[in-house]
Amino acid sequence: MPGAPAGVRLPRALAAPAPGWTTSADVIVVGSGIAGLTCALRLRERVDRVLLVTKTVLDEGSTAWAQGGIAAALDPEDSPEEHLEDTLVAGVGLCDRDAVEALVTEGPRRVRQLVALGAEFDRDAEGEIKLTREGGHHRDRIAHAGGDATGREISRALIAALDRVRDDPGIEVVEHALVVDLLDDGAGRVNGVTLHVIGEGQLDGVGAAHARAVVLATGGLGQIYTSTTNPPVATGDGMAAALRAGARITDLEFIQFHPTVLFLGEGSTGQQPLISEAVRGEGAFLVDGTGRRIMEGRHELADLAPRDVVARAILETMREQGTDHVFLDARHLGAAFLQERFPSIVASCRSLRFDPASDLLPVAPAQHYASGGIETDLWGRSSLPGLYACGECSCTGVHGANRLASNSLLEGLVFASRIASDIPARIASGKLPEATAPSTPARAGGPNRGEGALLDHSQRLTVQRAMTTGSGPVRSTASTAATAATLGELAGLPPSTAEPGPRTWETTNLLHLAQVLTELASRREETRGGHVRSDFPERDDARWLVRQSVVVAPDRSLTVTERSMP
Repeated sequence: MPGAPAGVRLPRALAAPAPGWTTSADVIVVGSGIAGLTCALRLRERVDRVLLVTKTVLDEGSTAWAQGGIAAALDPEDSPEEHLEDTLVAGVGLCDRDAVEALVTEGPRRVRQLVALGAEFDRDAEGEIKLTREGGHHRDRIAHAGGDATGREISRALIAALDRVRDDPGIEVVEHALVVDLLDDGAGRVNGVTLHVIGEGQLDGVGAAHARAVVLATGGLGQIYTSTTNPPVATGDGMAAALRAGARITDLEFIQFHPTVLFLGEGSTGQQPLISEAVRGEGAFLVDGTGRRIMEGRHELADLAPRDVVARAILETMREQGTDHVFLDARHLGAAFLQERFPSIVASCRSLRFDPASDLLPVAPAQHYASGGIETDLWGRSSLPGLYACGECSCTGVHGANRLASNSLLEGLVFASRIASDIPARIASGKLPEATAPSTPARAGGPNRGEGALLDHSQRLTVQRAMTTGSGPVRSTASTAATAATLGELAGLPPSTAEPGPRTWETTNLLHLAQVLTELASRREETRGGHVRSDFPERDDARWLVRQSVVVAPDRSLTVTERSMP
């Protein structure tokens, strides 16, 4: 139903102290994963001053945790067209084809530029980049580094490139900086952010940073669930700030639950050990407690089916057999091969008293990736002038209802480069004028206006449990209604119970995104990609070949719109 109002009401900004300091740049880039670092490094060559801010330190984002690799048609026998087809199939009808074409066409060139920058991928005997296969791919097109430490190597290479220009006055890095909200110029154009910087970041407390453009590359929202593969910093800060500012948020109901996360027992929470899909790419397979292979006969690619297919098979098996996990069998691959190909995974498993060479590994799905986020066009522009987004916090339309394995690093690389081309051109044309301080510190008019109520950090686990139970791997009308009710109660708590600060701001960000995600999940009455409905178990193209978006209006109301796909 186009333009349907939702019952949810959200503030336009968080309650926070008035900015005590100011700074400015041509462009502010928020985030230090592959998207943020790539964008900042390329912008430094084309604009006078770039301010790069990151929540903790440069190498603690999600990029460094990426085990599998980066997908690109690098093999002469492969092609961008084949990569495009695999991506479209995984996205289950909701991919933006133009965005996917940009990804797969530009991808190989961007990966080679990454190599030229210093990233060292694993090589074969002939010195060519060694390629492997993951779920949903019909070709070997996954480049990896250090066996299973691809993200760590890419992060290292980009940070090394940044270190080489640290003395350049054209780029400034501020660590330990949490984005609180976006600033605007009073006419709807984003021209900065409010930041909270703790002492290690040199500046102190809340301040205002102004710029011609803001690029959000703040990663995902994994901490919205009790179990996730995401690091602790993944609290959706950029998505939530953009949401409150009025940017269009799209496809947020499509959350990818990685099929093979090491099961550590009932009650385990926080970041969980991921067993990369690349292990199945090398021949490992899933079995139940009797040793039966659970993927046989379910999909033509069996254990290498798209992630949503594998996760759903595991959940069905668990439900049918009354268990809380299944098993991954990699024993036949041998200790020597596992140690060489997956040293990080082997070390992680052994630290928890599991040995992949001799033990069946207990696994269960856990939150892994948000396919939706801040909607952007092909150049990373959001629906708000002056605001760009790339990486997991964005929704380029590449992933549709389910991300194809190892497309995330590539998306960050390609679209960060596109943004770094677009911003200088728009500055030169006068479309991104020099920033001036806004008349108010945030769209809501600052704190103490009754609109920035916060949720105390002590309630984070309540949010996570409600989301896992009702808006997690399997959803229904009843479950999403129960979650919405719990979240509504939390949103209605007296504002005096929470004091402004990083942990409380993070928890409030999770609450706001949880409310939107649950609203969209309750509306989509079908099963598609990362969205599984027990009461609507079949895909319904006749009704639901649409993408859902939300916008927060100036009066704090939430409007949901639908856009039909061809």
